[in-house]
Amino acid sequence: MTLGVTAVTFSHERQCATRFRAEAASAQWDLARIVDALEACCRVSRLRAHRLARGWTLAQALTELKGMCRSQNLDPGGVTDEQLRAWETGRRPRDRVITILCQLYETDRPGLGLARSTSVAVAARPGEPAPGRRGTRSEESLDELAESMRIAVDRTLADTTVSTTQLDQLEERLAALRVSYMVTPPTDMLVLLLSDLGEVRMLAASRQPAATQVRLSEMTAVLSTLIADALMKLGRIQQSQRWYGTARAAADDSGNAELRARVRAQAAMLPYYYGPLDLASRLAREARYLSSRRPTETAAFAAAAEARALARQRDHEGALTAIRHAQDVFDRCQHGAAVEDAWAFPRRRLLLYFSGTYTYLGMTTMARRVQQEALGLYPDQSGIDPALLRLEAAMCLAHERSLSEACDLAVDAYLRVPAAHRTKILGARAGDVLAILPVSQRTARPARQLGEILALPPGTM
Repeated sequence: MTLGVTAVTFSHERQCATRFRAEAASAQWDLARIVDALEACCRVSRLRAHRLARGWTLAQALTELKGMCRSQNLDPGGVTDEQLRAWETGRRPRDRVITILCQLYETDRPGLGLARSTSVAVAARPGEPAPGRRGTRSEESLDELAESMRIAVDRTLADTTVSTTQLDQLEERLAALRVSYMVTPPTDMLVLLLSDLGEVRMLAASRQPAATQVRLSEMTAVLSTLIADALMKLGRIQQSQRWYGTARAAADDSGNAELRARVRAQAAMLPYYYGPLDLASRLAREARYLSSRRPTETAAFAAAAEARALARQRDHEGALTAIRHAQDVFDRCQHGAAVEDAWAFPRRRLLLYFSGTYTYLGMTTMARRVQQEALGLYPDQSGIDPALLRLEAAMCLAHERSLSEACDLAVDAYLRVPAAHRTKILGARAGDVLAILPVSQRTARPARQLGEILALPPGTM
């Protein structure tokens, strides 16, 4: 029975070693990372983990050891593979042999799990030797442990898997994705975003210097936010909600207050369109508080998002106060040169949020004014924002009981969008036109025609 258990154990160790070496090749792990993984997974000694990490059998390890000793004129004594096995399973080698094993496995004594044990820091008063040891011997052990630890820490700090150039290239690709996001259908965009996020995640999974980890967390937050937004457009509400949660966690991990605010302002869109509305206003308010120290586009974005959420909650005074604050901050802040960027907040997006606010407050004259100005700022190819503005113009007509004009404009706005962009969020907004109409008008021919078009699968017209 013992032999059977041992055979199974060795098989498990070899399988894990093979698996971890394969993962190391794709994730650019160093040997120390494989050793750590084997020690944790298989509960083997670090000495044994070092051999398994290299894929050596006991016989191969012995051959490597003797070859190294011959080339360096070292005397390992009469070492056998059985002695190697005994050392790996608990018997301590002589100090001279430990030094040779450190050279063989290119590490130090703590790295092999063979550092001298010391209790200097335990039960010893300042200036007194540790119990059971002479003072000089304890100081030597402490110095050795401290130096070994310093070397290990230096190695960890130097052991990164990503260069500044790689980070710069990733950020350049992310900038290009943010531009593509404006015109690329969400289904196609998800493939691109998920691919780049996979690369960022792989790099972030390894230990990186603090500055590098911050940049990776920032990229993770932006990519996750865009993924959540694409899923929201497709009507995948629960998935979008989870991805917004991931984006917020990544932004919080970065420590970047501006990014934390931006992600929350973006996340407020999901409950704004699909509910609950109190969550939309709360997220926007959190974003406004996080960005309140100086006037930025994000601060204006947060206030505008809060304004239109409050408008849907029929908080007339609160919504208008938020609009005034958003306009004031937007007028005072510096604006980036990029407009065709999913992460930008230019004037046309500010006006889009004002349109939603005025529309739900029933202030149709103000709504039409900002809708016309905003539409003049959008190019022909610019995603679904112009369609949303036209649908809000149709809602204004519905508020005014202009049945035919409201439904005709909604049909035109909906069908004008290319089929690949005609997602569920657009259909939901067109459906809001019908919801505004009095019940008595919803069975009229224009309303029925709009309802029939919205009931068709996207791309059939």
